[in-house]
Amino acid sequence: MRRLLASALLAAASWGCGPKPAAGPAAAAPPPAPLPLPNAGELRRDLEVFASDSFRGREAGTPDEAREVRFLAGRLAELGIEPAGDSGFLQRVPLARAQFGAGTRFEVATAERTVSIPAGPALLPWPAFGEGTPLPRVRAAGDLVFLGYPPPGGDSASDPWNALDLRGKAVVVVNGAPPGADAGARAVAESERSIGPVLQRLIPRGPAAVIVLTTGQAARFVGGLANRFRAAPGAASWALGVPDSTRTTPMVLLGVLTDGSPLLPAKWPTSFRPQPLTGRRFSGVVDAATTSYNVVGIVRGSDPALRGSYVAFGAHHDHIGIQPPENPSAGSGQALDSIANGADDDGSGSVMLLALARAFARGPRPARSVLFVWHAGEEAGLLGSEWLTERPPVPMDSIVAQINADMIGRGEPDSLYIVGPAAAPEGQSRVLGAVVDSVNATLARPFVWNREWDSPTHPEQIYFRSDHYNYARRGVPIVFLTTGLHPDYHKVSDEVSKIDFDKLARVGELMYRVGQAVGDRKTRLK
Repeated sequence: MRRLLASALLAAASWGCGPKPAAGPAAAAPPPAPLPLPNAGELRRDLEVFASDSFRGREAGTPDEAREVRFLAGRLAELGIEPAGDSGFLQRVPLARAQFGAGTRFEVATAERTVSIPAGPALLPWPAFGEGTPLPRVRAAGDLVFLGYPPPGGDSASDPWNALDLRGKAVVVVNGAPPGADAGARAVAESERSIGPVLQRLIPRGPAAVIVLTTGQAARFVGGLANRFRAAPGAASWALGVPDSTRTTPMVLLGVLTDGSPLLPAKWPTSFRPQPLTGRRFSGVVDAATTSYNVVGIVRGSDPALRGSYVAFGAHHDHIGIQPPENPSAGSGQALDSIANGADDDGSGSVMLLALARAFARGPRPARSVLFVWHAGEEAGLLGSEWLTERPPVPMDSIVAQINADMIGRGEPDSLYIVGPAAAPEGQSRVLGAVVDSVNATLARPFVWNREWDSPTHPEQIYFRSDHYNYARRGVPIVFLTTGLHPDYHKVSDEVSKIDFDKLARVGELMYRVGQAVGDRKTRLK
C-alpha cells in the first residue's frame, strides 16, 4: 500500500509541474432560488380555517378567540418562528367586561334570609369613570340607607340627606321625581344626565356603595348599557389588577327601579322619605376580568450589528363575534347566519402575517429582525396594541417601522389605500412612505394609491381606527395598508368567498419587499 501511495504522489507532483491545460468554458452559475412570496393558495387555505364558523367570530376575551389564538401559535411553531410573548407566543392582555365573571354577586341580607340580585339591568356595576380618575371599589358591604328622590339644593341646611350618616353605608337613590312633580321637572329628574350630579353629592360623604335606581328615560339608558356591555369588552384594561385597598371611590351601581326590590322601603311607593332600612345589609363583589392575547413572534435578522432593531408587521386577530341573525345574501335561500366571520376584517391581514412569517423565515433574511404581532381587542378600542406598546416585547425605540394590514382582500384589483405618510404627526412617516412608493413602482403590476384617508382630519378618521395608531403616537414611523371599507364591513356577510386571493397575494408581495427594503437600510427612517 505504501509504495503504491508514493508512486501516486510522485505522479501527481509531476502533473502539477507540467504545462497548464487550456481553460474550458466556465460552469454556469445556478439560477437564484425564487423568493418564498405569499401565494393565493396558502392564503386561501389558512383563511378558510381562520374565518370559519368554528371560531364563532373571534370576539376578544371569549373562548372563541382563545381557540383561534392557539391556531395562530400552532402555525408559528410549525414555521419555526421565535416566540416573543410573556408565555410562548402569547402576551396576555387583561380586559374588563360587564358580562361579569362567576365571582360577581350582589346580596341583601336580613336576619331571616338573603336575597340575590342578578348583575345586569337590575344592578349594573360601573367599573371606571375614565383614565386618571379614582377607581370605584369592586368589593363593598354596608347597612342599607334609602335616600329617596334627590332633593333640590343639596347644599342647603334643609337638605334631608345632611341629617343622615352615610359613611360606610350602602346608599340607595331613586333617579326620578316624587309624585306631584310637573312633567318638565320629571323629565329632567329621570334623564341619565341627572345621575352625575347625584354621584358628585354622595361620593365625598364616604359611603361603601352608591346604588342609583333609574326610572323613565334613564332606565332605558341603563338597559342599553347592559346590552352593550354584554356584547363586548370595555376599554378599562388599565383599571384591572388594582387592589381594592387602593381604590378610593365607593362601588357605584346603576339599576332599574322595580317594585318589591329589597333595596326599597317596605311601604314603597307610598313611603319615599330618606330612612335607614333597619336590619338590611348590602354586600357586593364585582368580577369583571377576562383575558385576551396578543400573538408575538420574531424572525432574527442576518446582520449582528442591526439585528437588535426591528421592522414590525401588524394585524388584528379579533372580530365582533355573534350578531343578530340575518340572511348572508338576500334571496339566496340560505339559512340565517349569526356568526360574523370577519374574513376581510381582519382575517385577510392575519393570514397575510402568517405568510410573511414563512417568507422571512425561509427566504433571505434582512439585516434587521422582523417582529410579527397579531393584536387583540382592536374592535374593542385598539386594546391589544395599546397594551403591547406600553409593555413592548422589544424596546419601542428599536422598532424602526410598523406596517399594519387591516382589511386587505377586497376592492378594485389595482387599488390600495395608504395611510400614515401624511397623517402621522411631524412628518415621522414620510420617509417610510417614500420607501413604500419606491418598492411599489418596481412591482410587475404596481398598485394605484388612494390617499384620501391619509389625513388626521378626514371625516372617517381612519388614521385613528386601527392598531398602527398606538405605534405612531409613540413616535414609530407607520404605514397602514387597506383595500377599504365595503358593504359587508362588520356584518355576517364578510365571508371567505368574497376575498380576492390574487390581489391579497400581490399585497403580500408588496409588504414582503417593503420589509426587506426597510430591514436592509443602514440608517433609520427619520
